[in-house]
Amino acid sequence: MTPNAVDDFGSIRFGEPQIEMAHGAGGTATRRLVEGLFAPLLFGSSADPLGDAAELDIDGTRVAITTDCFVVKPLSFPGGSIGELAVNGTVNDLAVAGAKTENMVCTFILEAGLPTPTLEAEVRAMATAARRSGVRIVGGDTKVVEHGQADGMYITTTGIGRILHGVRVDPRRVRPNDKVLLSGPIGDHGITVLLARGDLHLDSDLSSDTRPVFPLVESLARAVGPALRWMRDPTRGGVATSLNELARDCGLGIVLNEEKVPIRDAVRGACELLGLDPLHIANEGQFIAVVAPEYADAALDALRLTPGGEKAEMIGEVREQPGGAVLEATRYGGTRIVDMLVGDPLPRIC
Repeated sequence: MTPNAVDDFGSIRFGEPQIEMAHGAGGTATRRLVEGLFAPLLFGSSADPLGDAAELDIDGTRVAITTDCFVVKPLSFPGGSIGELAVNGTVNDLAVAGAKTENMVCTFILEAGLPTPTLEAEVRAMATAARRSGVRIVGGDTKVVEHGQADGMYITTTGIGRILHGVRVDPRRVRPNDKVLLSGPIGDHGITVLLARGDLHLDSDLSSDTRPVFPLVESLARAVGPALRWMRDPTRGGVATSLNELARDCGLGIVLNEEKVPIRDAVRGACELLGLDPLHIANEGQFIAVVAPEYADAALDALRLTPGGEKAEMIGEVREQPGGAVLEATRYGGTRIVDMLVGDPLPRIC
């Protein structure tokens, strides 16, 4: 089939000759691949916005399901490892869909030559993370590939969870004047993994922010109920990509206040040295929420009173203009356009 061909599935708009690393980075290239190839062939003419989890109705019970694959390099890093990350990432994708993870299945793709103690350590990390979040791992699969083909191991997980009563998150529910909240400092995970590779000789006491965010989401949902409009965990592509996707899906503009975005000095310094934007750096233990303006203070208080949410901030608001775009009001009094991530500055981070 040639690019732009039309068949029973719909129009294929992905015309690039081959897959590059940028197609897996979570930015504009990923969006082109998903919307131009996967969506028309796999999802047909569905008009629902794409998210990290799908909502299903099973005999009157609302559940959410998600799947994810983890290709971290190195396998372990300060603050976490691929095993813990695989559980937390799945729990968080369901949490920002308003659901508590109940069950999970996992697949291991192992590279021949992987030391058994390394595998055991990651399985133990998964088990510990699952118990911490009250998740049952109920099945899985294992494959082994040739030496040099899998960075040691890859893990794929699928989780299913029960949606919290009264919670409905959807970009189409977002309205002008809604407030944008962030659960804590950004960029810790991406910069930690980058430094853990040893390619850059920078000293830092940073550690990954990988953790389950469901306790924070649950507190937020209890505090504001239906006033909770939308959530997302800004992993690949960072806060900038998540908010650009929201702006496009809801057709409204989002204006951030640079001084309100929490960033640790070590992350800011590393980004300045490397020419990176902290808003593009991946996170694994934070989430963004949009709430109705009259509930914004209650939402922020709820996050700050929950362990792990003490550094939550209200970082911006939704406006009618510029429709479909994200702006940031800088500390110097100007504004700048915040684009989605372009290219692949940090591969193998989640």
